[in-house]
Amino acid sequence: MEQNVDLFLSYLSVERGLAANTLEAYGRDLVRYVDFLEKEGVRTADSVTPPMVLRFLARLKEGGLSARSRARSLVSVRMFHKFLLSEGISSLNPTSQVEAPRSLQSLPHTLSPREVERLLAAPAGDEPLALRDRAMLEILYATGLRVSELVGLTLGDLHLQVGYLMTLGKRSKQRIVPLGETAIAELRRYLSLGRPFLDKEEKSPFVFLNRFGKGLTRQGFWKIIKRRALEAGITKNIMPHTLRHSFATHLLENGADLRSVQTMLGHADISTTQIYTHVTRERIKKIHEQFHPRG
Repeated sequence: MEQNVDLFLSYLSVERGLAANTLEAYGRDLVRYVDFLEKEGVRTADSVTPPMVLRFLARLKEGGLSARSRARSLVSVRMFHKFLLSEGISSLNPTSQVEAPRSLQSLPHTLSPREVERLLAAPAGDEPLALRDRAMLEILYATGLRVSELVGLTLGDLHLQVGYLMTLGKRSKQRIVPLGETAIAELRRYLSLGRPFLDKEEKSPFVFLNRFGKGLTRQGFWKIIKRRALEAGITKNIMPHTLRHSFATHLLENGADLRSVQTMLGHADISTTQIYTHVTRERIKKIHEQFHPRG
């Protein structure tokens, strides 16, 4: 099993290009896992069973490991067994039937509808960068795109006449995403009045550009949304996916069905989308506590 761990870590380093600190975290999780399996008398990957994985998680909890660390350990173990299966080293994946306890799932950070309005209004004026930022924020809230999907948009992905765009999501899955009228209007203003000043050489295929005419990065967008949140007076910790989370939560709060939200977000599994139902329930509880006489 130790040799298999070495193979897996080598794969993550060479094929996936993960950072050194990330590899160290995976390594720590899997050394702990292999030590546990050896005490269980396991010598091969095919000997691992789902109950063993559950006992491992229980042992971590007994050892005082935090919920976040236990969740990360489970991710490491899942990836490890998926790798062994894909490489033909193992014929089964014992983690496929093991679900993460609800307590291990952290609720996504969201903005209230009023906070979203303030954020979207923050890039005021007709300067090229203001037009760009306003269009980006409007599109994120209108579509629920991942930030990586937003900065990766090309001019050929836009179909504004019919009101949608194409995006390439995780695992290179392409999906059609509808745009609202406001987002389309702001995008048209940016394309006609802002983008030409940024793409002076008319060479970039990307929709959203930095001041040097290059495509924006995820890190670049993170700095933008942080700055615009400060301008809007929002004190919450804004993350790159905050508008994506807000998009999904507000849709569900206003009556959208879970399957439709799953399709718009590009989730392969509806269980991933279900986390947003917990967010809406938490909000309802807070409203009850705040306004009910005996809350």
